[in-house]
Amino acid sequence: MERKLASVRTISDIQPIEGADMIELAIVDGWKVVVAKNVGHKVGDKVVYCEIDSFLPIKDEFEFLRKSSYKKMGDQEGFRLKTIKLRGQVSQGLILPLSVLKTTNIPMLTTSEQEWGTQYEMFAEDGIPMVEIGDDVTEVLGIVKYEPPIPAELSGKVKGSFPSFLRKTDEERVQNLSKEYQEYKVTSKHKFYVTEKLDGSSATFYLNDGVFGVCSRNLELIESEGNTFWKVARELDLKNKMISLGFNICLQGELIGEGIQGNPYKIKGQTVRFFNGFNIDNQENIPFLDFVELVQKLGLTTVPILEYDFLVPETVGDMLEYAEQKSELNSNFDREGVVVRSYDRTISFKAISNKFLLNEK
Repeated sequence: MERKLASVRTISDIQPIEGADMIELAIVDGWKVVVAKNVGHKVGDKVVYCEIDSFLPIKDEFEFLRKSSYKKMGDQEGFRLKTIKLRGQVSQGLILPLSVLKTTNIPMLTTSEQEWGTQYEMFAEDGIPMVEIGDDVTEVLGIVKYEPPIPAELSGKVKGSFPSFLRKTDEERVQNLSKEYQEYKVTSKHKFYVTEKLDGSSATFYLNDGVFGVCSRNLELIESEGNTFWKVARELDLKNKMISLGFNICLQGELIGEGIQGNPYKIKGQTVRFFNGFNIDNQENIPFLDFVELVQKLGLTTVPILEYDFLVPETVGDMLEYAEQKSELNSNFDREGVVVRSYDRTISFKAISNKFLLNEK
């Protein structure tokens, strides 16, 4: 399922920011967003919420973001939404009035508190299209996901799109699961484990009817000497190891090491730490303990498993605090976050460290 980068949400709470006269904090599900006080946001207001990682197009109505958020993604220009901090308060994403869906007249917002407070304008409600809570308006606004530049040795030669008989792994952020989160805390219903989310490049390796394939997050790659994904596959002898299992299987993990995201783990060369196994024949994720046993049998390594019997914290805020610790692979590096999954693999979500996001390039 494609990520809803921009959707219709409800403001669930408004909170003051200590020492700030012109800005306040609006809560949308589990997200906290700094907004201007003079706008008059109220609890229960229906708004458009744009998540971090949104890449907004170059349009007059989004020019208010140029000072703080202008970025190029390849040859494409736009405005990238990142985690920021104002008056000591973390702010994630952007709240816009519903009028953004029918007009190019958008409020002026920057990361300066003065401009944030004085240039944010209200708009008439006339002509706003009928929308419901949860409606995806990403495409309507021309928003796409920001993807950082990919080094040539990782991009490789493309064979085709990500195979349809596989599944991408892209867990939902915990801030979007406020309602479901309450159920997750009922430990009698679910047993969870938690792993470290590594800062690398998503890698998928499959064996299907004798054909071995290698994929990046979105594409299948042709084998070549210079491509890092294929280089690691050969070094780990993944094709022969997967053939030995006797069934069609996909293994997914994080490619880490030299030349990848600045190599925060200080690893010599490159390798893959695995986090998921997928049975292609029955189109199901392999249960956790079976997956761990399989990886060990093949002489491979999983991502760091932090807890085998994880109790989901009381609040989403507590979950985010849990994510803010040092990496198991390098104690000098703040980990990217954590991924929580149920043993039966029916539930999964991620919590990304705000410390990590604030330092993101």
